[in-house]
Amino acid sequence: MAASPSASAIWAVAVMAAELTSNHLLALAAIVVLLLVAVALVAADEAITRTNAVRAASMANSDPKRVARLLRILEEPEAVINPLRLVVLIVQLTETTIVALLANHFLSWLPAAAVVALNICLVFVVGEAVPRTLGILRAERVALALARPVELLVGFWPIRLLANALISVTNVVVPGRGLRKGPFSMPEELIALADAAVEDAVLDEDERDLIESVIEFGGTVVREVMVPRTDMTTVSLDVTVEEALEVTSAAGFSRVPALGDNVDDVVGLVYVKDLIRAELDGRPDQRVATLLRPSRFVPETKKVAELLKEMQQEQFHMAIAVDEYGGIAGLVTLEDLIEELVGEIVDEYDVEEPLVEREIDGTLRVDARISIDELNDLAAMNLPEGDWDTVGGLVFDRFGRVPTVGDTCDVNGYILRVERLQGRRITRVKILRSESQVLDPIVEPAE
Repeated sequence: MAASPSASAIWAVAVMAAELTSNHLLALAAIVVLLLVAVALVAADEAITRTNAVRAASMANSDPKRVARLLRILEEPEAVINPLRLVVLIVQLTETTIVALLANHFLSWLPAAAVVALNICLVFVVGEAVPRTLGILRAERVALALARPVELLVGFWPIRLLANALISVTNVVVPGRGLRKGPFSMPEELIALADAAVEDAVLDEDERDLIESVIEFGGTVVREVMVPRTDMTTVSLDVTVEEALEVTSAAGFSRVPALGDNVDDVVGLVYVKDLIRAELDGRPDQRVATLLRPSRFVPETKKVAELLKEMQQEQFHMAIAVDEYGGIAGLVTLEDLIEELVGEIVDEYDVEEPLVEREIDGTLRVDARISIDELNDLAAMNLPEGDWDTVGGLVFDRFGRVPTVGDTCDVNGYILRVERLQGRRITRVKILRSESQVLDPIVEPAE
């Protein structure tokens, strides 16, 4: 009587079990351990790449030690992610190799191939899809839980050295801008993704613009957003409360710098609320010098992202920008920084000439303070960038002298004409095309 299929399968398993040696048992245990390690490392990879330092820092109260480790990782993620992904690859290949060797030892080639194919599916589902999904859904918790083992693993110098060497080889085979350190998105790629999301109606234009502003915010320096010294509203130490109130009321500011001997001698800030309090207390003749508050000084080359963080943490709203020679370059406020992210903030008391005006024939009249980047974006132009930040700076560079009203220069196919001067300073410039004297339509700036 022929044996049933189930009996044959049980007999085959029994024969294989009888043939297992201690080495085979160790190999089976290694398969399980390697698969579990791969699950943990893949989840850590996904979680770390999706966790930002701000979110991690906000969880410091829950577990300060783990958060500190995670923040160290997030300071330079490419130094962690690249070795981590190398280890994941080594673990998965090792597990697959052991499975293939065991299957080849106990089975004929066709069943062995089926076992290897089944293992590949298992690794994809259990070792890739499941942990990556977990890393996406529970990014912060997974990153915190695995920060310590990941830190120890990538701290093993042979792994780090090998990963860096392989990345260097990759950069030689496929050259990129600046020999990138690993598979991380560049700002241009992120903006391209946002553009694609707009086309697919996932994001609207305002959300896309906000994403671009956030990306560009990290590379912006104080010099690009500050109010230049020539536009600063200041008061002298010698003026009275009543005189200072007249100045601040006309300007509409809540605080202004106080000057000592000259314009480079900012000795503090005067708050309008302090002036009003003194006025109400019957002290209109009191000197401003008695009401000073301390002022913050920052280099004009400081990144605005760092300054914004300092303003939030240390609770101040204005900083004085200093140039490399120690002179006053301008001032920057919290509102200036926020406007870099969300655009111009205009209240009902602001009465300002628009930065850009488009005439019927397409020519532009622009405020010379407008940045080259902003004008290029608004008018789809290609004005060059350089040591200057503004249109006025570009015109000065082209002339090499202080121009007069009506002077023109040709820049990349555009004619720039000086329309207004204030002393030696260019305040208004007219722009038209060299060939047709008509510019492309622009996006009208918000009033």
